[in-house]
Amino acid sequence: MTITKESQRAPTSQRVRADHVGSLLRPASVASARRQHLADHELASESLREIENAAIAEVVALQQEVGLPLVTDGEFRRSFWHFDFLDGLVGLEIQHLPERAGVKFSSHTLRPFFPVITDRISFPDDHPMLDHFRFVASVSDATPKISIPGPSATHFRTRPSDIAPAQYADLEVLFADVAAAYRNAVHAFYDAGCRWLQLDDIFFAYLCDETQRDQKRSEGHDPDWLITRYAQMLEESISERPDDMTIAMHMCRGNFRSTWVAEGGYDPAVDAIFNQTSVDVYLMEYDTDRAGGLEPLRLLPKGDKRVLPGFITTKVGELETIDELAAKFEAASAYVDMDQLGIAPQCGFASTEEGNEVSIDDQRAKLDLVVEAATRFWGGVDG
Repeated sequence: MTITKESQRAPTSQRVRADHVGSLLRPASVASARRQHLADHELASESLREIENAAIAEVVALQQEVGLPLVTDGEFRRSFWHFDFLDGLVGLEIQHLPERAGVKFSSHTLRPFFPVITDRISFPDDHPMLDHFRFVASVSDATPKISIPGPSATHFRTRPSDIAPAQYADLEVLFADVAAAYRNAVHAFYDAGCRWLQLDDIFFAYLCDETQRDQKRSEGHDPDWLITRYAQMLEESISERPDDMTIAMHMCRGNFRSTWVAEGGYDPAVDAIFNQTSVDVYLMEYDTDRAGGLEPLRLLPKGDKRVLPGFITTKVGELETIDELAAKFEAASAYVDMDQLGIAPQCGFASTEEGNEVSIDDQRAKLDLVVEAATRFWGGVDG
């Protein structure tokens, strides 16, 4: 399936030159309150919510002070970038299974939580993240956005033995249900006021890594088929969104305490990403050689789509310079027009509540640099 120029929807009303992926380092107040509530059982849920609300209001104000055109809640109410959303779906549970080893990153291992599909998947009207978005909107003057895991996250990390419904022996049934659930999620967030929805669909990048591809082969899946089918599922999920709703997509190779899982250029997946979906904006990891070269950007179709390459890393505190970024954008412009580019960090600062091994000051400096770069290269953060 190719999204042709004739079949593309009308352009959205907003584009930006500067953004960040979504998660931010948790302040001590939130970390302490979550520990008291979840581990020590000493803090009531209402008190936790009040502390989270205060911290989110502060971090929204910080993003607005920096000059970012989009703001998030920093994912302060989450433990994981993906599992908290998935656990809110009907038919999917995130289970703590200490008898299993957690996902292995380059030098750390994730806590042993795993998705288990217990029933047919759907999106509930009372999903908690709808209220999460509403709160951000209530305390922001800039455009509020929310980041949720892309639809492939329901499948990529789920063991075949952890899929209970007999109907899901046919993956087409599973993928159809997931797409329907996400269609409902898109409309629910829109009805809640969301006009900028980001899907963190990182497993396209994972499927460019030979180790990850071999793992999928061992499960009986052709990784190239998965890329195509995940793109189709993504498009089925977003194709009916209203014309004034922007859909962004983030891709990376893992982010946990400044470590990673995968490596490899985008080449196996880039045609599906760019040309088989109607995603508007792509936030793409590009801070190290693990992401490969810039050549795949040549496949971005001319028009309204935009890429925000992640030349600024969130994994280390050392600050990039404007001159370094200028050189990287000059290289990128050999493959895609500068008018279709913007800038964002390569990933979140805290994809899990542990956070990356950078400081609050480092985080602020990198957010400032995003805005400074957008102003230097495009004259501002909008347009």
